[in-house]
Amino acid sequence: MAASRPSRALSPLSLAATLLTATVALYMALVAFGNITDFGTNQQFVRHVLAMDTTFKDDDLMWHAVESRALQDTAYVAIIVWETLSALVLVAATWLWARRRNTEARRWSTYGLVMVMLLFGAGFIGVGGEWFAMWQSDTWNGLDAATRVFTLSGVVLLVVHLPFGGRASSSADGGA
Repeated sequence: MAASRPSRALSPLSLAATLLTATVALYMALVAFGNITDFGTNQQFVRHVLAMDTTFKDDDLMWHAVESRALQDTAYVAIIVWETLSALVLVAATWLWARRRNTEARRWSTYGLVMVMLLFGAGFIGVGGEWFAMWQSDTWNGLDAATRVFTLSGVVLLVVHLPFGGRASSSADGGA
């Protein structure tokens, strides 16, 4: 009779963490790719939000507006770089999950998911929505989309940090 080997099968929660991390990685990669290959579409979005040209034009808020095209485009390029980096981090995390290196995968998933949450939460919801009053615009309002991505990333972050059970082990042998 052969000695029994520990199972290398993914636990259901580990599989969920892998697939959900991969989902956000894919989403961010597609967003970055779309912004790179169709640069002008969201460039206009960023320009209008920063210029605040479709808000209520309240004098108490309009001093927040950024009308410099150079600054608007710099902000847009910075967003694309951040999206690309977060996608790469999440792709690396997905690879680590697939290799059963759960401790490292959790760490990299956390980094990537927090990057996404910072972009969509602090960046789009906080700065875009409040500082630049994006909520006032009927045309250039991305708050619903940003909230969806922020929420999805938060749920995935919670799943990634659920205890997977089993024996305690190190990252070298695929432990949780």
